[in-house]
Amino acid sequence: MNSDIITPVLMGIMLGGLYALIANGLSLVFGVMRLINLAHGDLVILGSYFAYAILTLLGLDPLIGLVISVPVMFCLGFLIQKYLMSKAFAISSETPLIIAFGISLIIQNANQIAWTPLSRALNTTYAQKSFFIGELQLPLIYLFDFIAGIIVMVLLHVFLKATYLGRAITAASQDRRAARLMGINTNRVYGYAFAIAMISAAIAGVFLGMTFPFTPTSGTSFLTIAFGTVIIGGLGSMLGTFLGGMILGIFQTLGGYFFGSASQMLIVYLIVLVILAIRPHGLLGRKG
Repeated sequence: MNSDIITPVLMGIMLGGLYALIANGLSLVFGVMRLINLAHGDLVILGSYFAYAILTLLGLDPLIGLVISVPVMFCLGFLIQKYLMSKAFAISSETPLIIAFGISLIIQNANQIAWTPLSRALNTTYAQKSFFIGELQLPLIYLFDFIAGIIVMVLLHVFLKATYLGRAITAASQDRRAARLMGINTNRVYGYAFAIAMISAAIAGVFLGMTFPFTPTSGTSFLTIAFGTVIIGGLGSMLGTFLGGMILGIFQTLGGYFFGSASQMLIVYLIVLVILAIRPHGLLGRKG
């Protein structure tokens, strides 16, 4: 393989870890609640702004700041599910989509008021460094993105398979009525699932902010990326989400390499359409 093309391939694979990290919460919420959370991209950006506030106001490293932002995002997610989404589901299946869209607009405008429309970034010393594979020089933060994506995927898998709450979430996602007959409080389970998705969003927000600049309206573009990732991998599948992230990242970087940066996302959308045509449920998604 030409050494020039190895660099975008490696960067695409590592970038895929970030995309999977961003998409994990969206995949989890859909897998459990059958809800496309239209606010997910803005919730990830909210995590970025939390990290930015902790970095600028308290002087804490964004990764250390997760000790503060993760509990806050967890509680916020539980409250959103309990007081907004659960009531919306009782009205109709379309109402939660409208609620999610409303949350998205509120977050965007609140961030704009608090931080202005200017672009921000989480500047750390290690986010600016590079590492080498042979003679290839690659951004160190991309490697961190990839490692973080693997760690979160594994932790979510272990949590869902090896804990009582995780098995309850899985049971509720497979058959809500049967789960209730087994004594599982599905409303509470949904609350915890949404809250865990918010933890994933908080972590994704930190790594996104160290990798790319962000603005109050960046959530829309990253929602598109997350949606493409889970469509490729299969909605509700953690492993599929990770594979989808790598596929999307590779095609994005290769698209930029061959056709220029303006064509990157067009290539990605074409790949999503092709996979939808061939496997509508994604690579590892459940049928039906």
